[in-house]
Amino acid sequence: MSLRSIPSSVVALGFVSLFMDISSEMIHSLLPVFLVSVLGASALSVGFIEGIAEATAAITKIFSGAVSDWMGRRKPLLLLGYGMAALTKPVFPLADTLASVLLARFLDRIGKGVRGAPRDALVAEVTPPELRGAAFGLRQSMDTVGAFAGPALAMLLMVLSGDDFRLVFWIAVIPAFIAVAVILFGVREPNTEPAGEPRRFPIRRGQLRRLSATFWGVVVLASVLTLARFSEAFLLLRAQSVGVEDAYAPLVLIVMNIVYAASAYPLGRLADRLDRRTLLAFGVGLLVLADLVLAAAGSPSAVLIGAAVWGLHMGATQGLLAVFVADATPTDLRGTGFGLFNLLTGIALLAASGLAGLLWTVLGPGATFLAGAGFSLIALVGLLIVVPRRGRA
Repeated sequence: MSLRSIPSSVVALGFVSLFMDISSEMIHSLLPVFLVSVLGASALSVGFIEGIAEATAAITKIFSGAVSDWMGRRKPLLLLGYGMAALTKPVFPLADTLASVLLARFLDRIGKGVRGAPRDALVAEVTPPELRGAAFGLRQSMDTVGAFAGPALAMLLMVLSGDDFRLVFWIAVIPAFIAVAVILFGVREPNTEPAGEPRRFPIRRGQLRRLSATFWGVVVLASVLTLARFSEAFLLLRAQSVGVEDAYAPLVLIVMNIVYAASAYPLGRLADRLDRRTLLAFGVGLLVLADLVLAAAGSPSAVLIGAAVWGLHMGATQGLLAVFVADATPTDLRGTGFGLFNLLTGIALLAASGLAGLLWTVLGPGATFLAGAGFSLIALVGLLIVVPRRGRA
């Protein structure tokens, strides 16, 4: 199986994710340091802002996924979500208070929420089941190329501009609009019009009962795992805590995302051939190791090692969790399934980010990452109970 086997719309969606992530990560890789160094925010405030932003995206996904099932169309919601994110990017360089940053993150994440579930449902619909691991892995890999290219570009521009945060934020607007253009001209969706009765709005008790026990088990497992993997803003703060200068703080995300991008597609292909439960267990074990390394880190090199292991964990788990959701949901409820998955993991992320900020403020960085390791171990035990041996719905 080669890259040519992957549907062209999946590749186009990969480029959309790449450009939007370049834009978003140019901003987000600097935002925690900007909040602390320029606006005088605390780590607890950073955790609150990040948690609210991500939870907003998750809550929006349940409705956008359900609406896309109801419409039988995914592309209009992709355009709305990515377009909204592009239009709100200029708010960041104009922000001068914590409230304005929270507003900017809130609007940006609504855009992310609108596009997330319909995009994943579209990837599943245009891809044969035997290629879904590779397809989700490729899209995730291209997304993650943007996730390390963005911080790299941000770091370079910070050095060249003398730490001009706002200039970097303005430049980040450009790739966001490129992403919208790729959706317009590169993404096609199949005709999913029902042959008989009209579509019903899927957020109904009778419809939700069609979601299998395996689906709900995967959702609970992913939520517990999210408690262990709080906002990546804390990786940036961990780098700062061991003496990394503000301009070079994005390096920790660059390392993490290089490993993530390099591993997501190969591990996705591997998931189409091997026992998926074993691969997922391997990925969860890597998060335990990453949290322990970051808890004990006393130097920049140790933080970078921890970030690299964190990235390998992401490559082994994120695309695979999407495959589990796709396999466990009926075609006409796939958007809703991805929406529910993202809603509950988003609520977990809100709790995780708030808890991480509290632990960081009261007990320090070590306690924050040790708590993450504990939740990872709980998720690992749950995995052996919830996911079937062959890891398929």
